[in-house]
Amino acid sequence: MTDVHSPGESPFPMPLSVPPGMRLELSRSRLLPGAQEETERWMDMLHERYEECLDTLSAERMAFEATFRHTDSDGTEWIYHLSLHGDSGGGLDLSNPVDQEHLAYAKRCKEPGWEELRPVLMLVPRPIRPALEAWGRDGDAGTD
Repeated sequence: MTDVHSPGESPFPMPLSVPPGMRLELSRSRLLPGAQEETERWMDMLHERYEECLDTLSAERMAFEATFRHTDSDGTEWIYHLSLHGDSGGGLDLSNPVDQEHLAYAKRCKEPGWEELRPVLMLVPRPIRPALEAWGRDGDAGTD
């Protein structure tokens, strides 16, 4: 489940270790002042609706996704988004209720847009790599 940016918007070329047709992205956005509790509710909602969130991953060609929070020494809070996805994946599907709620929380909790960090290396165990590539390409692990 991406946030308010679409897969493939990274301005950086992929390193050779990322399979062709896939994007490795680490993005960050500053949380809005006073949005700490609302951000906790956002993450709680995603955990409570975890199965619905998983159901969105195939259409997004999202092979992996993780979210982190960080507070700088000056108190500035950030949310980080790490993902590995296929180029052909879509972003949020706003006809899907969980994606609608996810976007609404994002708008209430974080500054618009993302800062993109440049990827330089990806390591994936050999037995897992083909499944990641198939998922990123087809939205299916190809293991049936």
